[in-house]
Amino acid sequence: MNLDFSEAEIQRYSRHILLGPVGALGQGKLRAARVLVVGAGGLGSPLALYLAAAGVGTIGLVDHDTLELSNLQRQVAHTTARLGQNKADSAAIALRDLNPEVRVETHARRMEAAAARELIPRYDIICDGTDNFPTRFLLGDACHLLGRPLVSAAVLRFEGQLSVFRSHEGGHPCHRCLNPEPPPPGLVPSCSEAGVLGAVTGVMGTLQATEVLKLILGIGETLTGRLLLWDALDARMRTVRLKRDPGCALCGDHPTITTLS
Repeated sequence: MNLDFSEAEIQRYSRHILLGPVGALGQGKLRAARVLVVGAGGLGSPLALYLAAAGVGTIGLVDHDTLELSNLQRQVAHTTARLGQNKADSAAIALRDLNPEVRVETHARRMEAAAARELIPRYDIICDGTDNFPTRFLLGDACHLLGRPLVSAAVLRFEGQLSVFRSHEGGHPCHRCLNPEPPPPGLVPSCSEAGVLGAVTGVMGTLQATEVLKLILGIGETLTGRLLLWDALDARMRTVRLKRDPGCALCGDHPTITTLS
């Protein structure tokens, strides 16, 4: 691992280096890490910004969508001047402006099975910042089958939830242990249908970034096997334990989901 830091890097990351559990060695781990952020919107914006600020060496951004005015209420990596641009490309500008030492790789495409098979093995940690169930389930299945940890968050209205899935390591629950199948179309409204308080996405995206940094550094207790639930209106946060389901179609004793379709 390369621990040869420039004077500018020492100044930039001085508050990390002062932390005993991080130090120069931990900063070197951050610089060597590769993290893929799927979705450069409300969750992906604060998540990617904090990863870049922390010095994560390579950050991949996946988003096929273009920036609209309604996005700017919560998607803080973007600006009014970049309306109409692809979100991955727009967010990359913000990340490079914040920390030019970071390598940003943009993937202006839909996260479908072929993209998952191609992109996920290139990165150490995968982050789900998407807003639709088909992509969430695809990422959950792909990370289990391709052997990558998944840091997954979701928001709606005034609430958020977050977990870390590492079922590929054995013994831990996967995302299907929590939700075996996607809900029927129309049962759970999207943010565009039900609304979301912009700051809620900022909190959950920042918590996602914290879990990613803990995974890279190997410090603290991650949300592996736990689900964090936050109600912004009541200012209450709680965690619940998740158990591996032996009958799970993905990670159970006799799995039936063995390939990405």
